[in-house]
Amino acid sequence: MFFQQAFRFFVLLSAAAALCLSTVARADDRATLERTSQAALNSLIAQNASANALSKHAVAMLVFPDVKKAGLIVGGQFGEGVLWRDGKATAYYNTGGASYGFQAGVQEYGYAMFFMTESALKALDATQGFEVGVGPSIVVVDQGKGVTHTTTTLQDDIYAFVFNQKGLMAGIGIQGNKITKITK
Repeated sequence: MFFQQAFRFFVLLSAAAALCLSTVARADDRATLERTSQAALNSLIAQNASANALSKHAVAMLVFPDVKKAGLIVGGQFGEGVLWRDGKATAYYNTGGASYGFQAGVQEYGYAMFFMTESALKALDATQGFEVGVGPSIVVVDQGKGVTHTTTTLQDDIYAFVFNQKGLMAGIGIQGNKITKITK
């Protein structure tokens, strides 16, 4: 009886995850993606002093306004974003990843990467997809750590902010994430 209920729960959650990710897979049009990305960036800069400071010194900012993540033992995530340079949309990317381990749930979030050097920005397009965790150093800035940064202590290549988290995703496991340039 327990295994039947567990199997039904697994099938139901897998179906929900597939539905969630399939709606993400349909790409927004270029104008909609630019509008939501710019709105997310403006909101982040207005609400976070570290993001505001970084935006004034960044070479470029890559903003994924809506990433969806779902999983039960095996999980996945997907979202599309815009690279902003000098206030203009200059390129489009998707982010995707897979994970495996003790995990369950569905979550939505946005994230922004502030590229502080030209070399870090070049690494984004240097290979067939930028693998997070490989290449330039990336610092994920949280609220507690962010308030201690000043322009003299910001010495890393890339700073990342996660924002607008909704839903619940819990667990531990192995995760990979890749950012790939796309044509819009």
